[in-house]
Amino acid sequence: MSKASQKIGFVSLGCPKALVDSERILTQLKVEGYEIVPSYDAADAVVVNTCGFIDAAVQESLDAIGEALHENGKVIVTGCLGKRSELIREAYPDVLAITGPQDYASVMSAVHSALPPKRNPLLDIIPDTGIKLTPKHYAYLKISEGCNHRCSFCIIPSMRGDLVSRPVDEVLIEAERLVKGGVKELLVISQDTSAYGVDVKYAERTWREKTYRTRMTELCEGLSELGAWTRLHYVYPYPHVDEIMPLMAEGKILPYLDIPFQHASPRILKLMKRPGNIDKTLERIRNWRKLVPDLTLRSTFIVGFPGETDAEFEELLDFLREAELDRVGAFAYSPVDGAKANELPNPVSEELKEDRLEQFMAVQAEISAAKLQRKIGRTIKVLVDEAGADGAVARSAADAPEIDGVVHIADGQSLKSGQFVDVVVEAADEHDLHARLVH
Repeated sequence: MSKASQKIGFVSLGCPKALVDSERILTQLKVEGYEIVPSYDAADAVVVNTCGFIDAAVQESLDAIGEALHENGKVIVTGCLGKRSELIREAYPDVLAITGPQDYASVMSAVHSALPPKRNPLLDIIPDTGIKLTPKHYAYLKISEGCNHRCSFCIIPSMRGDLVSRPVDEVLIEAERLVKGGVKELLVISQDTSAYGVDVKYAERTWREKTYRTRMTELCEGLSELGAWTRLHYVYPYPHVDEIMPLMAEGKILPYLDIPFQHASPRILKLMKRPGNIDKTLERIRNWRKLVPDLTLRSTFIVGFPGETDAEFEELLDFLREAELDRVGAFAYSPVDGAKANELPNPVSEELKEDRLEQFMAVQAEISAAKLQRKIGRTIKVLVDEAGADGAVARSAADAPEIDGVVHIADGQSLKSGQFVDVVVEAADEHDLHARLVH
């Protein structure tokens, strides 16, 4: 009998893109015979996958590294904060190794140095789908790394580099494997989903004996063949986003777009180095809704950006009222180490930032609540996330996991996670719907 396998503890922080990196590292560890354990005590070493985007995330990552060192002593750091190794070394000189995002090979060689693998091929059989950190019925599908934009508030390109698109056939093969493994919903993610394939000049590849270009529209056409829900995140409002509308209208992909608009004042958008024709944006939103009446639009905004005046903040509120977006996240501007925006004049005071954030969220809460009220009486299809004695919690086409609302099904005790069912909406609050099964 071979010796017991080496045990690894794993901490995963940050965005869905970091989660996908964690899944890849965990799959590789498992393939090489390491055992993944849920506590510091049981682990021979700990890997911490960090986030380094805003100050709060940096602090959370540093705290997690400190806790792992205190509780275990053998710590390998990877992820976005790994790009700022001097910051980590200064706080924690005892970490064994530091690697950056998507650097799977370096993580593995650091693990090999700390704990040489003890492979037992008979015991270490891993399913085709690899290890998933999300529930069995949905999965994040990462289509590219990096970003070609240079938004002044963001340091992601300095951490993750320029856009590198995955070949379209590789993405479709992975998606097909996930769906065969029981995944009912694919969440397409990248730094900029609309730019997919620009770097490879939309190269053509073959999947299921058909040619697809490495491009967002063609990718969506391929994904629509799999019979799962396809949800698009982090989409820039480029002109070719219009091409996706017919696919949504035909029910081939979910009528859901996550477009981070960030602001509505042309001057602030220019300072942010973001696309800025807001009148045109409103016109496009109207046109999209004509073609796809059930379209759900999610967005994120930054309030209190350096130099934002009262009038420019009012412009943002006016845009919100006019656009009637369904789901909105907002942040008070937070200076990120190394971001160009930090050098801009007239920073907004912390107090005013918080005040504006509160006003912004109050306006949006009214809009969201009113939009959800309109769904009362409708029959909708939902995907069940969990069920128990109190009923079931599900999501509709309008709800991405963890960031949007949910649908509570009072009589859903007998349902199973990953099941699609039709429900009648009976009530709504600010974020969620309450429904009963259609019998």
